[in-house]
Amino acid sequence: MNKEQKLLGYYNYTVVLTYIGMLTGFLGVVYAFEENITRAVVCLMIAGVCDMFDGTIASTKKRDSREKCFGIQIDSLSDLICFGVLPASIIYNLNKYNRVVLGVAAVYVLCALMRLAYFNVDEQERQKSTTEGRKVYYGMPVTLSAVFVPVIYWLANRFGVQSYVGMAGVLAVMAVLFLLPFQIKKPQLAAKLCLIGQLFVRS
Repeated sequence: MNKEQKLLGYYNYTVVLTYIGMLTGFLGVVYAFEENITRAVVCLMIAGVCDMFDGTIASTKKRDSREKCFGIQIDSLSDLICFGVLPASIIYNLNKYNRVVLGVAAVYVLCALMRLAYFNVDEQERQKSTTEGRKVYYGMPVTLSAVFVPVIYWLANRFGVQSYVGMAGVLAVMAVLFLLPFQIKKPQLAAKLCLIGQLFVRS
């Protein structure tokens, strides 16, 4: 660590989008507990868009090993708020503080935490052996909650569903998928742009 450093951390443009995503996720949690669910869901989608491109931006700058490690950690910490705590808060508040749903939401956040911690270890090991970008993930990325939760929420509203308990089931399924070791390809730019269009058309 540089003893002349005035503040802890690394301050350059490569982490700005991650910070914006985290702040958006936190705002979404606030909206969820204020029962403004639509705004909370929009925040989830915006956080998802930020996460899609923060790695691309980070790759444009040559970073040393500590900066790369910091990037991995800060990204996963942000993801825990945006795609762990925020979706759980949305589903819990949609169900009017149902205690069973609270239990499901808690397990969901725990599984997201475990998956992100494992990813950090795996990614640090991977970067020791290659400079190539990641092509596949093992287990469902937590960021896909930025797709599933909004889509199911809009569909429920579109068809006049009165109960949101079923969305707790979606959380439970996602929690399991976070930890199952199946391979899933990392989305490419075209897929990301298509996803953005779909998300904002639904919003």
